[in-house]
Amino acid sequence: MALAGSPGAKKGILERLDSGEVVVGDGSFLITLEKRGYVKAGLWTSEAVVEHPNAVRQLHMEFLRAGSNVMQTFTFSASEDKMESQWEAVNTAACDLAREVANKGDALVAAGICQTSLYKHHKDEARIKKLFRQQLEVFARKNVDFLIAEYFEHAEEAVWAVEVLKEARKPVAATMCIGPEGDMHGVTPGECAVKLVKAGASIVGVNCRFGPCTSLKTMRLMKEGLWAAGLKAHLMVQPLGFHMPDCGKGGFVDLPEYPFALEPRVATRWDIQKYAREAYNLGVRYIGGCCGFEPYHIRAIAEELAPERGFLPPSSDKHGSWGSGLNTHTKPWIRARARREYWENLLPASGRPFCPSLSKPDA
Repeated sequence: MALAGSPGAKKGILERLDSGEVVVGDGSFLITLEKRGYVKAGLWTSEAVVEHPNAVRQLHMEFLRAGSNVMQTFTFSASEDKMESQWEAVNTAACDLAREVANKGDALVAAGICQTSLYKHHKDEARIKKLFRQQLEVFARKNVDFLIAEYFEHAEEAVWAVEVLKEARKPVAATMCIGPEGDMHGVTPGECAVKLVKAGASIVGVNCRFGPCTSLKTMRLMKEGLWAAGLKAHLMVQPLGFHMPDCGKGGFVDLPEYPFALEPRVATRWDIQKYAREAYNLGVRYIGGCCGFEPYHIRAIAEELAPERGFLPPSSDKHGSWGSGLNTHTKPWIRARARREYWENLLPASGRPFCPSLSKPDA
């Protein structure tokens, strides 16, 4: 199969999804850049776009080469309540970096906002919407291609975000960081999806907090809720790149390993190929990842869905399908691993004989 060629005229996000095209999202910025020494854990703010633009640019480039169709601005927690006087410079720089890299391929720029620090304490709709609107003004000035309201654990605040983003008259996607139990007020996934679509979102789904398997269960509930309400929307999923079957309602942040000891839970590239196929079979057409989702995970999505997309990503030039590159190895037992059946059926060991396979959430 041919590798992706040079981009021509770019189609918009809804044009792509309406035609049935698979859109591959990007992956982890916060967790990855923290590991690389450019983000500080705690507030998880995105000032790296100003302080270390080359690091952010490099990560965007890695996702682009891996097959991502979307360069999402690194604007997580970049609202005034979390960044004070830095917020405008950070949002501006993030848009510029995403556009610079998107222009090197057939990728769109999506600008994102996330839940505020105010909602849990004040639920002041006017004040919260003002914070969203400040970021939106930068995104509109930079003429991003579409907008994402992501990482919301309360449906009401997510609805407020969608209502503000719709003011820009650009396509809006909305994803919540919830599992099958729903949001923190007990709103079910199906009800969340309905609320978001009624607010104006054209694309709905989940991101972060939960692993691929759990996130797909939540997506199924969202899809069923939309169907029952007689509503239609495109579906989007961007889970963690970690296995998290032992999460409680709050997701991985409540597990004792968060955030500095998650490595034993990292999904393999083969796990992600399985996830991509299951998401596609569920009817999801915007498929990406969030925290822990490295560029090779995004490449796994692009390779699994290459038959549907019609091409392989550039980084597949250095990656034999299902380990086929091992055919050149000098040792016969390693050459024997150069086949799909081997990797699909492998049960990888953790190498930690005294560690449990699951944890108990702290909350």
